[in-house]
Amino acid sequence: MPKKILKGKVTSTKMEKTVVVAVEVNKKHPIYNKTIKATRKFKARDEIGVSLGNVVLIEEHSPFSKEVSWLVKEVLTKKEN
Repeated sequence: MPKKILKGKVTSTKMEKTVVVAVEVNKKHPIYNKTIKATRKFKARDEIGVSLGNVVLIEEHSPFSKEVSWLVKEVLTKKEN
């Protein structure tokens, strides 16, 4: 079974070797059939050294800890200061 890969923006880098990535998901309302934009946050293991605001790809992985089971695979765009 292939691993899931998601694209999101880094929102927090305050933890050691862990970042929080916000992924936007479009959901359809079950009754009204309107598309709703929702944001899900995932904690991912960071071995690359990404910065706040970078857009990254995260890949499903076996658990590193209780809440961390995603791995930062690559940086797509870097935030310019």
